[in-house]
Amino acid sequence: HSHIRFGTFQRHAYEDSPERLRTLVDHCVAHYAPALIPLDGAARVTGFLAHVRDQSARLAASWMAAGFVHGVLNTDNMVVTGESFDYGPWRFLPQSEPAFVAAYFDQTGLYAFGRQPQAVGWNLAQLAASLLPIGDETALLAVLEGYGAVYQQALRAAMLARLGLEPAATLDQDLTDLAALFAWMTESGAGWSQTFHDWFCGPASANRARHSPQAALYATPGFAAIRAGILDREPVRPDRLTHAVLQRP
Repeated sequence: HSHIRFGTFQRHAYEDSPERLRTLVDHCVAHYAPALIPLDGAARVTGFLAHVRDQSARLAASWMAAGFVHGVLNTDNMVVTGESFDYGPWRFLPQSEPAFVAAYFDQTGLYAFGRQPQAVGWNLAQLAASLLPIGDETALLAVLEGYGAVYQQALRAAMLARLGLEPAATLDQDLTDLAALFAWMTESGAGWSQTFHDWFCGPASANRARHSPQAALYATPGFAAIRAGILDREPVRPDRLTHAVLQRP
């Protein structure tokens, strides 16, 4: 929906052009965040950064739930609408591997799978720095500081949607259980897609999981706590298990 990159703001900031920065923010608000139109001045700039932060956090969470590796997450490859953009050497993970890189030239793992949320946060910080000439520093910093909490909520939503499960009573409980699931998948070498296929809608898939090619992994002691967390949650629309995709082995 947009080709306006974080780097576009950096260019105008580098060229010391606050007028062009204001024009660009106004354009983005008008076309991509119209709810912010009543705001003006520094308040509009702050609102715009918060909007981009929220969209970008949701995007990063969707990658982590999908096992998607963008490959080259610099500021010129992120757009203000929070959509996957300019992903050249992308990959989907076969198994959970936080250090997995998609680009042959990423020798240091800067954009490895497990570092993507951090890379997105860093890019947001560069966008905020570019907005300093037309914004309020304290307010912009507060927006950045909220990134972690927004990302956690987005990851919870994305992962539970992938699992087809209702959330637990608290965010902390869900994050603890999801961290344990990620860790188990990494340690066990379980297939990324296979695991989510086997346990879609949790309790409603328990019998299906027993007949999975990975059934032996699910019988190990290391999976016991993961299983308990999955079975303790309510499935969302378990009727979806009748879909042909989920009838396959």
